[in-house]
Amino acid sequence: MIHHLPFSYRPLDHECDKATNSYLMSVIAVIAGLPFPIVNLIATFFFYYAHRNSTYFVRWHCTQALVSQFLLFFFNSYSFWWTIGVVLGKAELSNLYISYMLTIIIVNTIEFITTIYTAIQVRKGHHIEWWLCAPISHLICKV
Repeated sequence: MIHHLPFSYRPLDHECDKATNSYLMSVIAVIAGLPFPIVNLIATFFFYYAHRNSTYFVRWHCTQALVSQFLLFFFNSYSFWWTIGVVLGKAELSNLYISYMLTIIIVNTIEFITTIYTAIQVRKGHHIEWWLCAPISHLICKV
């Protein structure tokens, strides 16, 4: 799921800080806006936008953090609106709903742990690539 890969150069401390902050932004946004999935995406997008002209290391990790939040946004939004439907009585509490919610909890927990791990490793100057987000990040982020 996660790959430690050598980077073409050793990033400086300020680059590691900025790249780490891109991951921490999504963690803080989860805590601040827990029930609303759009908060994570907006916070990560603004951090990406602010650092889009930084060094490649910073840009790439900001892009990977944004891609991961973008992918989670659809799953979390669906679970949010489905839960609203159940609470308002427009949808029924079914085994499918419970299964989906358990899956969402597992996926978000894995993403949360992976994000914290990646932030720690990136702060040390290691380049971490996520198996699904890295190929997309490579396509978006040019050298």
